[in-house]
Amino acid sequence: MQTELNNNIVLRERYQLKEIVGQGGMGKVYLAEDLRLPGRLCAIKEVRPEPNASPAERQQEQAQFLREASLLAQLDHPNLPRVSDFFSDRGLDFLVMDYVPGKNLKELIDDSHLRGKNLDVDVVAEWSEQIMDAVAYLHRQAPPVLHRDIKPANIKLTPDGRIKLVDFGLAKVMSGDDSSTITVIQGRGTAYYTPLEQYGADNEHTDARSDVYSLGATLFHLYAGQAPPQAKQRFLNPASLKPLQSINGKVNQNVSDAVHWALEMHPDNRPDTVNRFKQALSGELPAENSQVGRERKVGLGEALAMNFGIIVIFGAFLLLAILLTLL
Repeated sequence: MQTELNNNIVLRERYQLKEIVGQGGMGKVYLAEDLRLPGRLCAIKEVRPEPNASPAERQQEQAQFLREASLLAQLDHPNLPRVSDFFSDRGLDFLVMDYVPGKNLKELIDDSHLRGKNLDVDVVAEWSEQIMDAVAYLHRQAPPVLHRDIKPANIKLTPDGRIKLVDFGLAKVMSGDDSSTITVIQGRGTAYYTPLEQYGADNEHTDARSDVYSLGATLFHLYAGQAPPQAKQRFLNPASLKPLQSINGKVNQNVSDAVHWALEMHPDNRPDTVNRFKQALSGELPAENSQVGRERKVGLGEALAMNFGIIVIFGAFLLLAILLTLL
């Protein structure tokens, strides 16, 4: 049985939990006080194990967690929170990170909606520079680190105006030979920002282009004031994704084209690096594979031909869902 944590519990004789500041299917995030450094607040990410894991599988999970957390603790970038500690306690694993004050970008989008406005495009462009710098830094690590849950709710604006990409809950470290990966926490990300290939089996190949898709979806939401359609919806109805410029006329053509290029359904049709996406946003690089500026009228046959690999993943996912409902 998994432990339920309460406020004021002290973990590792050091971290006193104050309140829950985030919660998802794979665990909670707590605001905590570091008792060894009075006055220092930190965020503690709870990593819950697979509920049906055997003792041997649990031991393997913990070894994977410790290996990957040690890599995250080596990260040092102004737009990323620092991972300062990691440990296991009470049958759970924990990541200790800097506590980042301020609102997340989803809250700022919602605030703008209440005022009947979109976010200022120049401000969004400034934020996007910082976000992409952080993701590019993750991808440059050896081995590369994939975030896999980039979305407005996981990006904070600090009181001093700095952007921070938070929550490494689904972080994935690619192996040295790039043929397999190790995952700290099993999970799929948030549907509006998740590419279809990330719905595959745990050993299904995802790479930097999956984060590029999530970046594109995040920028679409920031500029348009609404999230793009889910990838599964777009697979069934390609025309459901409207040109960004048609939603917000203040967005220039380069930005609109680049965002839609990043949102291409098949990974091969997206920018293969964050830097190429960044160049496309500025107009230095044409969004060569983007199908924007018009609503595409793709027939079913063409969609099947273009996305055969994705179909296999989606079909398997759908079949498994049907079988689970029958059990």
